[in-house]
Amino acid sequence: MAADRHSSTTDRSGTASVAPLLRVERAGQRYGEREVLAEVSVTVPAGSALVVVGANGSGKSTLLRMIAGREKPATGQVLLDGRPVDEDDLATRRSIAVSGDSVACYPDLSVREHLLMVAVAHGLGRAADGAVETVLGLFPSLRSEHDSLPQALSTGQLQAVLLAAALVRPHRLVVLDEPEQRLDDETKERLAQLLNQEKHHGVGLVLATHDPLLTHEVADRVLRLHEGLVIENTAIRGGRGDR
Repeated sequence: MAADRHSSTTDRSGTASVAPLLRVERAGQRYGEREVLAEVSVTVPAGSALVVVGANGSGKSTLLRMIAGREKPATGQVLLDGRPVDEDDLATRRSIAVSGDSVACYPDLSVREHLLMVAVAHGLGRAADGAVETVLGLFPSLRSEHDSLPQALSTGQLQAVLLAAALVRPHRLVVLDEPEQRLDDETKERLAQLLNQEKHHGVGLVLATHDPLLTHEVADRVLRLHEGLVIENTAIRGGRGDR
């Protein structure tokens, strides 16, 4: 479901190089007089994962909303393929899949119907059925409950629906805010495997998490925030996410 298009640049030697899928350039945010995020600069190449960590209130969710195009930075810019991200822009919607920290499902739709609606709404057309079947196959806990309504699901299954709804969309970048919430350890491990599969297919990942296991399994770069400031920006070497 991921596109293979990558932008490229040419360095002074004439050698072509692939530009980062996502570039955050000195992006900051303030609400009124309160600065909630100082200038952040980081890049996410296609096929890699940026994991954002920090205490609640450190600015993680604000950064993810800017990356998803849901908020415009007060300073700096966020670029996808060299273009500013904007949730209202069709190119952004076709490229970025977002899953947040709240579970929202239509109460009268089964799991499969909900996923099918998401797929059709994002333009998959005749491919929607196949895309839904593929995503259901990635989440065994949903496969057996594909005809169930949301009220019949556990909180962990509802979280899986949220993640599946993001993955069923066409995407080149996936943005996840604390995806480990309400998941048991087995499903967390399964999630890590799924995210590494996404990387293998050239998808860029940005996720905020409190889970050390998920960070260890997936991260290629860790960005640590504290009270809106970047206190760590480290490339990871040797972890599973780097293989």
